[in-house]
Amino acid sequence: MPRLLLCLLLLGLPWLAQAQVRSYDSIVDSGVLKVALYDDFAPYSFRQQGEPRGVDYALAKALADGLGLRLEVIWAPPGEKLDDDLRDLIWKGHYLRPGVLADVMLRVPYDRAFSFKSNEFGELINELVVMFAPYQRERWQVAYDRRRLEAVPSIAVFQRHPIGVEVESVPSFYLSSVFDGLVREQTHHYPNPQQAFAGLQRGEVHAVMAMRGEIDWQLAQAGNPDLVLAENAYPNMGKQVWDIGMAVHESNRQLAYALEEQLEILILDGRVKAIYAEYGLRYELPGLYQDVD
Repeated sequence: MPRLLLCLLLLGLPWLAQAQVRSYDSIVDSGVLKVALYDDFAPYSFRQQGEPRGVDYALAKALADGLGLRLEVIWAPPGEKLDDDLRDLIWKGHYLRPGVLADVMLRVPYDRAFSFKSNEFGELINELVVMFAPYQRERWQVAYDRRRLEAVPSIAVFQRHPIGVEVESVPSFYLSSVFDGLVREQTHHYPNPQQAFAGLQRGEVHAVMAMRGEIDWQLAQAGNPDLVLAENAYPNMGKQVWDIGMAVHESNRQLAYALEEQLEILILDGRVKAIYAEYGLRYELPGLYQDVD
């Protein structure tokens, strides 16, 4: 850390103090909704030739419009853990972005167990965060090249066929351990799903495993009829399906209620599904809406 920055941190100068959470009234008075989105995370949120793109960006814009506010995006690189991202973007801030907090963050797991996760002292890790408003159900997905692989009836076929995954991802850990490691040698690692998919197109691997949205996006971009979706299961994987929602500071529940109201309108009138279709993605309702008769 640079010496000057370290000195400022130790002195506790005001401009490095904890960022202030804006109240709902302050947000409305400002005319701006600040939304945290992950950067370089296609098809969810990314920039293309300098222009913001992605289903999360489009949803954030629709939510801001519904509240009569202008959208301001806080582009954020993912941290090592989601807990870190919530701290840096929602309730405390980051020393490299002093004074900067988002009003709401998208692409946060809507999961009770995660929301109430505690540390070794029994303290809630995310007690200053409210996770709410599920807007999409996500799954793991395999795509394969049917010129090199007839079908994927189960993961077991990857004992003989190479498959690409993102390094240090859930698919990476899963394929390296399932069936007592019998798939490990055929599991090829890439920096991200896009490069894994590029490896598929070059014939380096015969399949790719990633999140369903990422796979759908890559297939839509490739436009190659020989690259198709598999319909296999993932034995012994643990959590294979999860819902994605939003997060705000626990003091800002009024904003959460307003966003929930706008989101329900967008889901029920089909606009969220249309956003996903625009990017070539399948849209699955989160469990909260599937359970409604």
